[in-house]
Amino acid sequence: MPEALARIERLIEEKGTTSLVATVNPEFVMRASRDPDFARVLESADLCLADGTGVVWAARRKGCRIREPVAGVDLIPLLAAMCARRGLELFLLGAAPGIAAELASHLQAEHPELEVAAHAGSPDPSADDEALNLIRAHHTKVLLVAYGAPKQELWIDRTKERSGVAVAIGVGGAFDYLTGRVPRAPAWMRSAGLEWLHRLANQPWRIRRMAVLPEYAIKVLGAGK
Repeated sequence: MPEALARIERLIEEKGTTSLVATVNPEFVMRASRDPDFARVLESADLCLADGTGVVWAARRKGCRIREPVAGVDLIPLLAAMCARRGLELFLLGAAPGIAAELASHLQAEHPELEVAAHAGSPDPSADDEALNLIRAHHTKVLLVAYGAPKQELWIDRTKERSGVAVAIGVGGAFDYLTGRVPRAPAWMRSAGLEWLHRLANQPWRIRRMAVLPEYAIKVLGAGK
């Protein structure tokens, strides 16, 4: 996590265009294997974070040195603290109406000096202008997009020439977890790599998305080291 934050800070400082940060889990990998447009966007990302033990496991089997997962839900509070400390404007986009605004209020209560704004918006192109006008008016430097994959990454890719932000990060359902609408797994389950099981127990509809996990494991094992 400290290395991820440091990399994001460098992207803010060094690049003159919008940098995409993707929080990648096994479902992303499997979706990208079948969706060329999503694969293109992930390949173009300035930073891909291992959001889950499945990606860390696969990376280690391929010889990559990855110490731990970097989940979007854990990253957001630290990003808010960094933005507050450095005077960077933060914008929360996505989730159901009211959720991003509620999270923005929580973050500002923790960091009174934080400049944060929120908008539910929509990943539909017809809503782009409204969202982009709000983002630009806020002079946003760090943009968190919670439309779910692949919509959030495709939205960032589609609008990056017009958003004016330094870094945009797709964060999936993180706003729901951070506002308490969806309970998060206990720390011991997260440490044991079992957060996926807790999510499945609380959100049974995820079984359709998680159906790709056995295929993912087989592909990783078949790829060798």
